[in-house]
Amino acid sequence: MPAQLIQQELPLPFPDLAADMPLLPARMVNEYEYCPRLAYLEWVQGEWADSSDTIQGKYQHRRVDKPGGSIPSPEEAEADVEFHARSITLSSNQLGIIAKLDLVEGEGNVVTPVDYKKGKRPHVAQGAYSPERVQLCLQGLLLAEHGYECVEGILYYAESRERVRVTFDEELKTKTLAAVSGLRLIAAGRQIPSPLEDSPKCPRCSLVGICLPDEVNFLKRMETPPRPLAVARDDRLPVYIQAHHASVRKSGETLEISVKDNVVKKARLPEVSQVVVMGNVYVTTPTLHELMRREIPVTWHSFGGWFLGHSLGTGHKNVELRTAQFKASFDDRVCLFLSKGFVRAKILNCRTIMRRNWKPEEKPKRLYNYFRQDAERSDCVSSIPELLGVEGNAAARYFGEFQNLIKQEKHTNQFIFEFEKRNRRPPADPVNALLSYAYSLLVRTWTVTLTAVGFDAYCGFFHQPRYGRPALALDMMEPFRPLIADSTVLMAINNGEVRPSDFISVAGSVNLTSDGRKRFIGTYERRLDQEITHPLFGYKISYRRLFEVQARLLARFLLGELIEFPQFTTR
Repeated sequence: MPAQLIQQELPLPFPDLAADMPLLPARMVNEYEYCPRLAYLEWVQGEWADSSDTIQGKYQHRRVDKPGGSIPSPEEAEADVEFHARSITLSSNQLGIIAKLDLVEGEGNVVTPVDYKKGKRPHVAQGAYSPERVQLCLQGLLLAEHGYECVEGILYYAESRERVRVTFDEELKTKTLAAVSGLRLIAAGRQIPSPLEDSPKCPRCSLVGICLPDEVNFLKRMETPPRPLAVARDDRLPVYIQAHHASVRKSGETLEISVKDNVVKKARLPEVSQVVVMGNVYVTTPTLHELMRREIPVTWHSFGGWFLGHSLGTGHKNVELRTAQFKASFDDRVCLFLSKGFVRAKILNCRTIMRRNWKPEEKPKRLYNYFRQDAERSDCVSSIPELLGVEGNAAARYFGEFQNLIKQEKHTNQFIFEFEKRNRRPPADPVNALLSYAYSLLVRTWTVTLTAVGFDAYCGFFHQPRYGRPALALDMMEPFRPLIADSTVLMAINNGEVRPSDFISVAGSVNLTSDGRKRFIGTYERRLDQEITHPLFGYKISYRRLFEVQARLLARFLLGELIEFPQFTTR
């Protein structure tokens, strides 16, 4: 009987990279060893978010990131002569790796890389965690590739001020090269790895709000409810500028808003989420450059509030997401599937707003049933034109009873806000003026959110692409029209935050005055900051944060991780 043949594993050499193939940063190999999904998000999709850990790490590297000293070539290195070199960048086309070495200590031709880490030395068997050891080994392999003798490296932990020696044995070298191959494989395959399940790594990860590991796993199997999003609070707020002929300039870390060369307001740049320009406002070029560098968008509106567009830096790097978005936009089945969800959620949320704000004593139970039937009917349509008919009927029913949501003081001499029907371009009464302005603010908010996540806001599914129309922003805002825009209008009217003197009427068109817009914007921003309990995930979240979560869940659906996109409907 012939001997059984056993195929032996052979090492696969790294071919020289083509000119257009990027080198892998050693830091990304560290991330892959820690979590393949994290490495994919950062390297392939271009995602990044700072956390307290990353900011502290940058602070610890403030010294070693400054170049200092030089490393002699292997041929020129003199025996018994010590040297120290900081912030040295090395690369290898054969390994396909590039790395910045914090510190290189050497004597003659023998060198030792020193990698700085924040925190204290971990008390583990090998002296350090696997991702840090792999990253350090890569630095050693790069030094060896350049002709130096390198058999070990050092991890320096800044908080405990301890050094941990790591020997570059064959086991570690094999593990390191396997991690390089694994990262290149998932990058070439264009398939994001599955999220970790109930891992202690996730809450402290800076990308947890982008990755959404618990949410994705929950939506796949509907088993373990997700942990609350462990992301830092974003207390930054938009800066609205609507003064006629105002100018915006940068002075150090501060934005200065001037009117007629007099500084009237100041805002610290770290506390600004976006700059909203309304009307004839001048923004200096250095200010625009700084805002783009900090990824702070500038949105442009007409003086009346019509959203014209927004300015951003180079934009999001996630081409993979936009490719999936464009592909899905040409698939009629995907467009209809998503459109049904948008319309159904909008109708149900309209029903909720009606139930919450109905003023007459007798509750319209028949009306609530009609909304429920409209929502069910939206699930049964076979085309988008048919769905538009269902949405139109529900909208007519909703705005036909909108007057009953407005507080009326009939026994006083106060001004009464009356509403008969929805009209726009131009709005013919104060309520319609408020609704139009609220929708303009909402579409601007969604456009900025979608662009920040990586979408093209002008390529939609329910609202078909049309010149100058942010179709996807209009899609995503459909379920939130009643919850955010209409609710803001009702709050402003019923709480007395807008007054009759806040409106001007010219040639049958009604618009808000500057003071009226200012107060209404405040109401709108407070509504976005209001926290609600997520109906699916069970944790508290603000509407402002919810917008980003919904956008990222849509991305997970389009990229094939989720079989359904969870629409948001509140109780």
